[in-house]
Amino acid sequence: MRKVLFGIVITLVIVFTFKYCGDQREDKITIQENSALIQEQIKNVGKLIVTEGHFSQVFTYKNSKSIFGNLIDVEKKALVVVNADVTVAYDLSKITFEIDDTNKVLRILSIPKEEIKISPDFEYYDVQADFLNQFEAKDYNSIKRTVNKQLMKKIEASDLKKNAQNRLISELAKFYILTNSLGWTLEYNQNQIKSSEQLQDLKL
Repeated sequence: MRKVLFGIVITLVIVFTFKYCGDQREDKITIQENSALIQEQIKNVGKLIVTEGHFSQVFTYKNSKSIFGNLIDVEKKALVVVNADVTVAYDLSKITFEIDDTNKVLRILSIPKEEIKISPDFEYYDVQADFLNQFEAKDYNSIKRTVNKQLMKKIEASDLKKNAQNRLISELAKFYILTNSLGWTLEYNQNQIKSSEQLQDLKL
């Protein structure tokens, strides 16, 4: 009788051992598959998001200098009309992340800053210059610097950057949807993302 009971116990131990090992193997395979799926999703999202805008600027440029011991002032001036195409872009291929298979966590370590590109087209009207104070390369460079500064102020005051950030958040939301569906956790800046709405409050 003891031998029979001992045989039953040994059989149960072997069965449970095989079942445990089988479950462990299945869990490991599932984690590896989920990890590969997350990496593929990051690869698919790793693209360039571009938001475009157009701005116009009218700028009056004046420059004067004194000659002959401040006896005479010579002036040059021009009316400058600028039409500029502006893009705000996020290169999501530059996102850095790590996948923690053990704890089933996708950690976003850093998100690239936006890249602002201004492509201005300058048109000069009513150009006036004294013979002793002609337009030079430094004048055109000064105009470009001034216009770029003013355009940046317009961009900051517009919805262009906000719209670009909204598109960025929409792409990041795909990470949350995927990890949540797989039973994983999404983290950014050591904070767990618990909802798509929480992404709206990210400090980029």
